[in-house]
Amino acid sequence: MLDSCKLKSTCSLPLIYNKKINTSGTSNADVPLADPGMYQLDITLRRGQSLAARDRGGTSDPYVKFKIGGKEVFRSKIIYKNLNPVWEEKACILIDHLREPLYVKVFDYDFGLQDDFMGSAFLDLTQLELNRSMDVTLTLKDPHYPDHDLGVILLSVVLTPKEGEHRDVTMLMRKSWKRSSKFQTQSLRLSDVHRKSHLWRGIVSITLIEGRDLKAMDSNGLSDPYVKFRLGHQKYKSKIMPKTLNPQWREQFDFHLYEERGGIIDITAWDKDAGKRDDFIGRCQVDLSALSREQTHKLELQLEEGEGHLVLLVTLTASATVSISDLSVNSLEDQKEREEILKRYSPLRIFHNLKDVGFLQVKVIRAEGLMAADVTGKSDPFCVVELNNDRLLTHTVYKNLNPDWNKVFTFNIKDIHSVLEVTVYDEDRDRSADFLGKVAIPLLSIQNGEQKAYVLKNKQLTGPTKGVIYLEIDVIFNAVKASLRTLIPKEQKYIEEENRLSKQLLLRNFIRTKRCVMVLVNAAYYVNSCFDWDSPPRSLAAFVVVEDMLEDEEEEDDKDDKDSEKKGFINKIYAIQEVCISVQNILDEVASFGERIKNTFNWTVPFLSWLAIVALCMFTVILYFIPLRYIVLVWGINKFTKKLRCPYAIDNNELLDFLSRVPSDIQVVQYQELKPDPSHSPCKRKKNNLG
Repeated sequence: MLDSCKLKSTCSLPLIYNKKINTSGTSNADVPLADPGMYQLDITLRRGQSLAARDRGGTSDPYVKFKIGGKEVFRSKIIYKNLNPVWEEKACILIDHLREPLYVKVFDYDFGLQDDFMGSAFLDLTQLELNRSMDVTLTLKDPHYPDHDLGVILLSVVLTPKEGEHRDVTMLMRKSWKRSSKFQTQSLRLSDVHRKSHLWRGIVSITLIEGRDLKAMDSNGLSDPYVKFRLGHQKYKSKIMPKTLNPQWREQFDFHLYEERGGIIDITAWDKDAGKRDDFIGRCQVDLSALSREQTHKLELQLEEGEGHLVLLVTLTASATVSISDLSVNSLEDQKEREEILKRYSPLRIFHNLKDVGFLQVKVIRAEGLMAADVTGKSDPFCVVELNNDRLLTHTVYKNLNPDWNKVFTFNIKDIHSVLEVTVYDEDRDRSADFLGKVAIPLLSIQNGEQKAYVLKNKQLTGPTKGVIYLEIDVIFNAVKASLRTLIPKEQKYIEEENRLSKQLLLRNFIRTKRCVMVLVNAAYYVNSCFDWDSPPRSLAAFVVVEDMLEDEEEEDDKDDKDSEKKGFINKIYAIQEVCISVQNILDEVASFGERIKNTFNWTVPFLSWLAIVALCMFTVILYFIPLRYIVLVWGINKFTKKLRCPYAIDNNELLDFLSRVPSDIQVVQYQELKPDPSHSPCKRKKNNLG
């Protein structure tokens, strides 16, 4: 009895198999395995021998793809600079029938370029024996050069019928609907779901923030940089930033992680050169195995073979479903763990790590009644949980409008006035994920330990969309640290939607600004009195100032007229659009400033209103004992010497930083919870399950 079979394959020649004898003495040709049913194919990719050299150094960086029916079902890791690679990787593949052969292709990985083909072969699944491990040697061939020797790939395969409940149900359905093409489509979809859930084991979320001091590649001393990312076969490319050495990208990309131990993300920076080949600026790598999971890491990477740095945010999230009841270490329901956290943020530890304000735990339980994003009437939903720049993801639940995630996330709170954003997307392999719904929850409005159903809203958070999501959130924080943190600048959020010109938004901002301006009507009357010459010295000074402004404006108009002759029509359109967007943003800032002052006194956020009262009381007491001139003197000395004491300190105004935490009227609407349908009540759901 032979222990291995050698298979040869080309596109122009028929397959040649060494005849293999089973224990009963009959050949596999006498016992065909083309009978329809669900099978499990376990493959161990052992090694390659004498593979083709595709690099200049006489070596290759090989990896292997497995395909069935034109669909990729497995991809191996890359073995660098080796013509006799050893993989020892295992793959488990579910298949519906044995008519389609296993297609094996080998490629040479090229950094930043298209991978080179190194050969391919077929494995006829009908020639395999059931429930028996077989060693297989595949001879690689190139259809265009059939005489070239491209080496061999060594595999171990085991083919077993898929037994159990799925097997029984499948066989019954096949007997009942033997001729139904509809069932065949359903079984293929079921197989795809199993493959999706088996292949990738985590998600890597990358936020490309900026580049610093990149290498100048153009004659003008600048560059037009963009960045390429690569993890295995997955590739992304950032947008091009024209004429800069310090680009601000603010782009986000998601990779599927196929290896349990992680992988290496290759990153290259390029300069866009119109009409020519793009210039290489530099490269760097991120070793995912060195990063902890469920945590956002800020990395500043030095570019090798070039100049400058890239600044990234990298987050690793496990894909496997985790039951909340099993997470006793992270659960706040564990009394001992809760006591330790309460002690960590007790009032007695005010001056211990001022940046660590609090602790947030989010349980993403499930969603119900989601929008159908696929043509099948289903969706492949997953959930993204964001707190400022920390971004974590759940696994994807395929073909489901009522997914159960049961995922627990924890965050360190740096600012108690932050807003927790939970967004549900539909996974789409061929395109970017489809938006299904979103909720924004201020941390100060959270009721600890309560499972609540939040109605999903649209992208603008102005109205409801289809579906609800069930969350259980706990917030523990130190009130004194949170109050002190209120008086320093907010953390900048790197990923925000770009401002677009909108007629409705422009009109809304104008109306908001008009309301705020009406509050200042007395000041307008004062300015108007200057033109009535009630006070000649004051009116004369105003006349001189206005005259100077008009002269400067006329000079600028002359310059604009000359420059406009050189500009094209499209540039004029862009210029007008930029001016309109600037006006729209300025109106928004002015209106928001007035609304925040109003909402401070309206007790929209009680914590901030109480903080303002406490600060005013303390200032009153200080003024009673210390003269105002001494306070102003100390304040001035502190401001003037701040840069000398802390060269990298950020200039700030405590009053403006305080007001930035108060929500505007638009944000109040966005953060407002919508009442869910009574049928979505957790208590009613339990009753329905029991009844």
